[in-house]
Parts: sequence; C-alpha cells; structure tokens
Amino acid sequence: MMPPHRAADLWVYLSTNPLLWLTSVLVAYLLAEWVADKAHRHPLANTVALAAIPLSLLLMLTGTSYQTFFDGAQFVHFLLGPATVALAIPLYRNIGRVRAMLLPMTCALLVGSLTAMVSVVLIAGLMGVPVAILASLAPKSATTPIAMSLAAANGGLPALTAVFVMLTGIFGAVVVTPMMNALGIRDFAARGFAAGLAAHGIGTARAFQVDPTAGAFAGIALGLNGAMTAIVAPVILPPLLHLFAGNALTL
Repeated sequence: MMPPHRAADLWVYLSTNPLLWLTSVLVAYLLAEWVADKAHRHPLANTVALAAIPLSLLLMLTGTSYQTFFDGAQFVHFLLGPATVALAIPLYRNIGRVRAMLLPMTCALLVGSLTAMVSVVLIAGLMGVPVAILASLAPKSATTPIAMSLAAANGGLPALTAVFVMLTGIFGAVVVTPMMNALGIRDFAARGFAAGLAAHGIGTARAFQVDPTAGAFAGIALGLNGAMTAIVAPVILPPLLHLFAGNALTL
C-alpha cells in the first residue's frame, strides 16, 4: 500500500496536469452512461446530472478551484462549438419538412426565445436578484458557448452562466417527456423542437433517445435558438437589466 506522504506527492503532481481533469470528465461520463443504460434511459437518469455528481465531489474533496478544473477540461468546452455547428446536418436532412413548417417554427422560435430570457429576468429581478446574476441567468436556454459570451458582454458571470445552462438542460430533459404526454402533444417534431429550444444540447440528447425525428428537430431548434438569442439579447437585455440596476451584489 502506498504511504500517505507518497500518495499526497502523487496527487500534487497529478493535480497540476491538465490531462487529469479531462480524464476525470471522460470517466465520469462513461460511468453516467452505464448507470443511465441500466436505468433503461429513464428521464431521471440524466447522463449530465449523473456525471456532475462525482466530478463535484472530487473537486470539493480535493479543494480544486473551478478555474483549475476548466483549464484542464477546456478541450470538451471547445468541442461544444463544432458540435453546435454540426447541428446544421439535421436541418439539411429535414429541409423539406422545415420549409413546410417554416411559419409555425419561426413563431415558436421567436416566442420561445423571448420568453426564456424575459421571464427569468423579470421574475428573478422582482425577487431582488443582483443585476450580475440576472445577466448570467438570461441566456440560460442557449447553448453554452453562446450563453457564456452573452453573459460576459452584459456584465454577467460566464462560469455561473455555464451552471445555469446545465441546470436548465437537465431540468428540461427530465420533464419534457412526461410534460408532453400530459399535454397530449404527439407530434415528435413539435416535441423535439420544444425540447431543443428550451433545454439546448441536453434536451436535444434526450430527444434523440426518445425518437429520431424529435432529436432532429431538437437539434434544429438548438441551433436556431442560439442564433436568435445572440441577435435578440443585445437589444432587449440592456433595458431589461436597467430596470433592476438598484439590485446590488452584496457579499
């Protein structure tokens, strides 16, 4: 058995190696996938949520800062950009159906994108949440790279935005199937579009598990909502945040 002081020395060495955190992310994801598969892909067995638990415990137990972890695992973050661009593939493959549904999809996209941003800012702002947090919350339904950029541009905290985006996606992925069933919505294109618009990549992953058509339209909604949010946010967020300028951040 390795002596305690040798184990401590080994950890000090490993903790400075960025490969440690990238490997930790991959291992946590594979374990989460195994658990989700054993649970027969139940909505509550969300892969992202399951992977976050051991990673969070590891960071807390080792006293590792988020920045250190991010520096090591940022290659995964980098891949979010190409993955988002690759969502143009389902758009291309379903271009005929998209053209036929262009008007309702455009209306749903505009209403959904505006509602996602405006509602959370108004509700949280009226509860006295500081402006910096409001700016971090606003783009929560956009994919992570876009959301973090928008938060930074409006005085928010990108790292906090990443957490809000993840929580939004997990919640959306868990509730989307039972909610759609309860509402009696059977069209998988509509179900998928709603999941991708509100719950970005995590919702899209869940949609693909349920039905290929739902996954394709979730991917379309994810990409379109990211673009819509990037266009609309700079216009509507500054005046919205100005309404709550008196909500100061106190420590």
